[in-house]
Amino acid sequence: MALVSLQNVSLSFVGTPILENLNLQIEKNQRICLLGRNGAGKTTLMRALAGEVKPDSGFVQTGQDVKVSYFAQNIPESLSGSVFDIVAGGLGARGELICRYHAAELRLKNNSAEAADQLHEVREQIDRLEAWKCLEDIGRVTSRMSIDCDWLYENLSGGQRRRVLLAAALVSNPDVLLLDEPTNHLDIETIAWLEDFLLRSGITILFVSHDRMLLRRLANRIIELDRGRLYDWECNYDTFLQRREEVLAAELKEWERFDKKLAQEEVWIRKGVKARGTRNEGRVKALKKMREERRLRRRHTGKVNMQISQAADSGRDVIEAENISFAYGDKKIIDNFSLMVNRGDKIGIVGANGCGKTTLVKLLLGQLQPSAGEVKYGTRLEIVYFDQMRAQLDEQKTVWENVLPNGDTVEVNGRNIHIITYLQNFLFTSERAKTRVSVLSGGERNRVLLARLFATPANLLVLDEPTNDLDIETLELLEELLVEFSGTVLLICHDRTFLNNVVSSTVVFAGNGEVREIVGGYDDWMAERRAVEEADRRSVEAEKAMTQQAARASASESRQQKLSFKEKQELQALPVMIEKAEAEISELQKRLADPTFYKSGENAGQLHNHLLELEEKLMVWLERWEELEKKQG
Repeated sequence: MALVSLQNVSLSFVGTPILENLNLQIEKNQRICLLGRNGAGKTTLMRALAGEVKPDSGFVQTGQDVKVSYFAQNIPESLSGSVFDIVAGGLGARGELICRYHAAELRLKNNSAEAADQLHEVREQIDRLEAWKCLEDIGRVTSRMSIDCDWLYENLSGGQRRRVLLAAALVSNPDVLLLDEPTNHLDIETIAWLEDFLLRSGITILFVSHDRMLLRRLANRIIELDRGRLYDWECNYDTFLQRREEVLAAELKEWERFDKKLAQEEVWIRKGVKARGTRNEGRVKALKKMREERRLRRRHTGKVNMQISQAADSGRDVIEAENISFAYGDKKIIDNFSLMVNRGDKIGIVGANGCGKTTLVKLLLGQLQPSAGEVKYGTRLEIVYFDQMRAQLDEQKTVWENVLPNGDTVEVNGRNIHIITYLQNFLFTSERAKTRVSVLSGGERNRVLLARLFATPANLLVLDEPTNDLDIETLELLEELLVEFSGTVLLICHDRTFLNNVVSSTVVFAGNGEVREIVGGYDDWMAERRAVEEADRRSVEAEKAMTQQAARASASESRQQKLSFKEKQELQALPVMIEKAEAEISELQKRLADPTFYKSGENAGQLHNHLLELEEKLMVWLERWEELEKKQG
């Protein structure tokens, strides 16, 4: 039985159908990627599955005892409290206990007398509910997301809030996890961790993502929302691309055949007025049906047709940073870093969130001054800066007003283009161009900002996370534009495929102020890091082997030099035995040397043999005594 299912679900906004008779079965162990253009209705579909919106018709059915957790693309404004409370909030009774335990721990640190009693009581309840794993999961996930459990949610940035909400979704242990653009505002390391986590967890997931590397690795089923209809491709991403191209080509041919036939029938209806009324009523009805079918046809959303307004070439040397350093208080951000940026370079900048990527860009642009070192600039620079927070947009103004505050004509590469035509290239209809930015989706806002920036002539593009919320087709076009752009590009980006396809070198923040440049994109960085890690591993193993060998030698030497209890006793006894033997030997030698001895009648042969035995024993004891003395040192 399906965990979640859609049965003939339809939904419209202001008369425009968003979802039309959708059917979907989500089975256990599936990792489904939902694809579609910006504005196609992907978020609406996710909200319907999460129970946040009701369909106009049809129904959403969730299996008995099936828990669905939803990570939304948009950040709710109503939440407040500590990060710990929000992350634990989706865990039900166990979460409440964990929150009480955490609060009691904090009070205990402040020397609260009653906190100890409360801790004892809560511990017993946690034991009964076996909730300790929840506490471990919260600690592990928040640590991985680089968020402090004691932070106040209302004081966090938008990116930090997204990480908190994602952590809450992950620790809730749902049967079905709905993820809407989960990688937005996450750094590369966290994205890679998220991939591994989701693969290992075994959780059934339905996710929306523009991250092609993530969906290639994670998705075992592709569904696509296109023109209100849901298409189930039941394959991986690469197979989907091939099949979809074939289907669209076949669809276009069918439409061409249909339109040709319709045109022929229109000619007939105009010429055969008399026949129309008498003999061919069926044909007339068929024509009316074709007209209606043609009217209701929803064409595939057009492709973005972006252009970058190219300024005159800059000088050959664009930016030279020489031994620059920067710190915030005691926190070292950049330490003695040098970089030469030449005309035409495409340089990626990567690192953990908060490491200083945007700070580096501001240093390179002269918006901040380094504490040491110097930044020099080339000639004829025309800079355009894409802000990841979209602060350059006025949400109360329309798309048109944000792109072109005055007038109705945009000049792009020497051509005057009407603003409506220009915005249509960015997939904004005439009606949408007059819509306030505040009601747009994240992907649409990104396209507005790109439309605004690309209308400004530039030879140096500085782009801070331009890929967030963009659909894959727009991403691929942006890649092509940047590659073909004759100017220089500085790109802060966490989209690994995008980096691979665009940049010629990558600036990497390694931590503790260390910043270095490597040739190539993400894969090249990973290859270099793996090589370094492998070399470090081998070095550690070699050092460990040498240490173990030295330890074994030392132990062996120690064993050789250390006397056992028995040997100590033996060493103490030998001198007495040697002295006694020597005295007896001396006495025997005297007796055997005395002439009168042989007249006494004693057995001289027997005495002589005893003397030889004593002398042999003495030699053995002397050697053993010397051996033990050496061993003792």
